[in-house]
Amino acid sequence: MQEEKVVRLLYMEDDPGIATLTRKALEHEGYSLKIAMDGESGLKLLKESTYDIIMVDYRMPGMTGLEVLEELTKEEEHPPVIMVTGGGSEKTAVQAMKLGASDYIVKDIEAGYLELVPLVIEQVLKRYRMAQEKKEAEEAKEQLIKELDAFAYTVAHDLKTPLYSVQINIDRLRDLRNLPIEEGEALVNGVEDLLDKMNNIIEELFVLSSVRSQEVEFEILDMNEIVDEAMQRMGFFINQYHPEIIVQPQLPDALGHAPWVEEVLSNYISNAIKYGGRPPQIEIGATREPGEYVRFWVKDNGKGLSETEQKKLFVPFTRLDALRAEGHGLGLSIVERIMEKLDGKAGVESELGVGSVFSFYLLKA
Repeated sequence: MQEEKVVRLLYMEDDPGIATLTRKALEHEGYSLKIAMDGESGLKLLKESTYDIIMVDYRMPGMTGLEVLEELTKEEEHPPVIMVTGGGSEKTAVQAMKLGASDYIVKDIEAGYLELVPLVIEQVLKRYRMAQEKKEAEEAKEQLIKELDAFAYTVAHDLKTPLYSVQINIDRLRDLRNLPIEEGEALVNGVEDLLDKMNNIIEELFVLSSVRSQEVEFEILDMNEIVDEAMQRMGFFINQYHPEIIVQPQLPDALGHAPWVEEVLSNYISNAIKYGGRPPQIEIGATREPGEYVRFWVKDNGKGLSETEQKKLFVPFTRLDALRAEGHGLGLSIVERIMEKLDGKAGVESELGVGSVFSFYLLKA
């Protein structure tokens, strides 16, 4: 048994002598044991504290061991259970296994079974952990499939819109000789902005892929330089919305991975432009927090977010106001993943009618 984590057991046993022998044997092996003298008090203890495994004697006053198991099956999750029965109670053991017990132990008069208990506990815990890991992997796989489905739909939809606009502009440019110079230049500029927008979506695809699979070494980041890079990527939005942007001079350095942090800032800035007031007024700054983090923030003058909307943020592929603003809904889910990989966190503060402040926290350099 691993020494770094003590396994906590709850044993429901009405015989004080057997309970004392079991306690001595298991505590000698390094386990922590809590005794309940009947099923009712055992179930109460289970609600009050956390245990890694449960042992239940079959014959107890009040609730039998099988009745305890029946109560446990009503719970969404509970620790694995070992049924403890007397000699000749194999039928009871089979019933217990059908009700969800992970294993059973048959007591003998000489108490030799106590030597087997640690082995049975370790086997049960091993199977339980393997089952939990399998369940988590299946849930993660299912979530990934859902995200990929939503991801594919969203990207296809949002690449289709600018592509259609590019096609219209190109069709008009075919008759370039009959167009006024100013109109031709406007069409070319429009095509360039749309291509920038599509390129930005493709950049996010690369970032999302790298965040899922890539492990990076932290480096000291020049945050003012990263803000400048993010602003350059927002050229097409800046040309369209003409925002007023104030950047705090001499932003503090932090630890992270520059391409990922640039992606976070790009998402925050683009959202501040799209969802901000008209014209958008944006502030970008940082605050040294007590402890090990620096808080970076992007403030806008938009209409603000309700508490319900705030709860939906940083959830994969959520759009808050699809009719009001364009965008591809990937951004904040990517931000959340990036912050997890960089040992940081993301957050938002918002007030209806005033605006929002989107933050992310990085380790101090």
